[in-house]
Formats: sequence, structure tokens, C-alpha cells
Amino acid sequence: MNFFEAVVSGFRNYINFSGRASRSEFWFFILFCNLVLILCGGIADSLLSHYSLEELDRVKLDLVLTSIFFALLVPAIAISVRRLHDVDRTGWWLLIKITIIGIIWVLFWYCNKGTTGRNRFGADPLARA
Repeated sequence: MNFFEAVVSGFRNYINFSGRASRSEFWFFILFCNLVLILCGGIADSLLSHYSLEELDRVKLDLVLTSIFFALLVPAIAISVRRLHDVDRTGWWLLIKITIIGIIWVLFWYCNKGTTGRNRFGADPLARA
């Protein structure tokens, strides 16, 4: 799956927490989310440093940035759950990320190759391609 297909798939499955997501789909979508957040942060920083915005304009800018963050958060969680499904883990394993060790463990699962063939969460996403 290429970058564009992964972004489209991530937004098409905006609140779909069932099924499976391949490594390329997951990592390309996460890359897209990070690029958007970095770009928006850079634009906001540029606006704040070059223009003297009034307090109301700063509040509007913060509202826009917060809206973008939450608009990307839901599909990022959904694709994370589907990625865990690909390695035959339930989405509830995301809660282990509360701990430092849990972040490393879930990152390890994100990087692993998915289950070959069908598993309890559905068909192999690479077999459809």
C-alpha cells in the first residue's frame, strides 16, 4: 500500500475498529498525521511570531489546532487497533501504553509482521492487495 492509499484508507475507516491494517497502511497513516501536526504547528508558530494577534485570534487559532488534533486522533486510534488485530492482539492492549514498558511493547507489535492468512479478526490485509 502506498502513502496516498494509506491516508485514504485511514480516513475511509475513520471509526472502524474491526478488521486488520497492514504495517505499510499503519506507518504511512501515522507519518501523514505527524506531518500534518508539524505543519500546522509551524504555521501557528509563524503566525504568532510574525503578527501581533489579539487574544480572540489566538483563541481561534488554538481552537483550529485542537480541532485538527482531535480529527486525526480518532482515526489514528482506530488504525492502531486494526494494526494490533493484524498481529492477533485485541485493541485493549493499547491501554498498556500508559506505562513506559508498554509503549515499547506495543511499538514492537506495530513493527512485527502480521499473521499470515486469516486470524480471528479477519482476512489478511495483504492478501486483498
